[in-house]
Amino acid sequence: MHELSLCQAIAGVAKSHAAGRHVDLVRVRIGSLRQVVPDSLSFCWTLVRDAEDMPDAELCIEHVAAQVRCRACDGQSEITSPWSIWCPQCESSDVEVLRGNEFLVTSLEVS
Repeated sequence: MHELSLCQAIAGVAKSHAAGRHVDLVRVRIGSLRQVVPDSLSFCWTLVRDAEDMPDAELCIEHVAAQVRCRACDGQSEITSPWSIWCPQCESSDVEVLRGNEFLVTSLEVS
């Protein structure tokens, strides 16, 4: 379950930027191509936040759909499956991923 190690990384970023202040909320942006299971991430967060002495810290997940630009037909399309990355318009596999690979902490609320 890689969600546990992801939560540990999120907690590390949150704690270092909180600089000793109480962490209330951590917002993260995760692209669909990262293959993160949101329910597993939320569950693991409850374990990690307690272990990292952030028992009240909530995790807010922003999901980012994958989007590609096709080099063959120059179309831009949203990808619905992380397992098949090709142009849904012309079925070319020569695509550039525009979004969907994100994994970052975007903001914290501290008190």
